[in-house]
Amino acid sequence: MGLKPLKDRIVAVVEKPLEKTKSGILLGEAKEKPAYAVVESVGPEVKAVKKGDKIVYKEYSTTEIKLEDKDYIIVKEEDVLATL
Repeated sequence: MGLKPLKDRIVAVVEKPLEKTKSGILLGEAKEKPAYAVVESVGPEVKAVKKGDKIVYKEYSTTEIKLEDKDYIIVKEEDVLATL
């Protein structure tokens, strides 16, 4: 991956919404995108999040980028609400 975050920024891959539950029930099209992603890399000033963490973030405070058929976001550490 060529995205290297600076300062307190986090680069994460947006997870696609589920189309089917574990028991096989088909879900309709999601009205809202999920506000969670998996961390790919972190900037040098990030303290509470590490690569591989699943994060919940403020949806309106991200920069969205699409590279090689993957949807990435860049978000400040202060806009990460929780880890899963």
